[in-house]
Amino acid sequence: MKSTSYTVEVGPFAERHFIKSFAKKYKGAWSITLETIQEEFKQVDLLFLRNIAEIIVDGKVKICKTEFKVAGTKESRHSSGNRCIIAIHSGQNEVRVLLVYAKTDLSGKNETAEWQKLVKDNYPQYKNLF
Repeated sequence: MKSTSYTVEVGPFAERHFIKSFAKKYKGAWSITLETIQEEFKQVDLLFLRNIAEIIVDGKVKICKTEFKVAGTKESRHSSGNRCIIAIHSGQNEVRVLLVYAKTDLSGKNETAEWQKLVKDNYPQYKNLF
């Protein structure tokens, strides 16, 4: 199957917050992991074929949740509890990484409500999508 090639941009909130804690916790393995995540998002259409990504908001801009594992760990993508929230701008062939987090990074009882609030509060351009 032919896949569209996307450019990938990591959002400033994602860089400043949870990515910093992944980098501190996993050191060298984190840079390999982040590079792998970005490479996967360049061909994001393929993730849907493998059930690695889930569309949460389907519109002109798609908001999706994906799973990942940290390089060198024995956990699977799913059991790791590590997630990315991305915005896919199909018309521009662009993927924006909004959040990278572990389930334990979110304090509330409802994971979806927590990450949606973080996106609304830190990315005003996506606020009205939810």
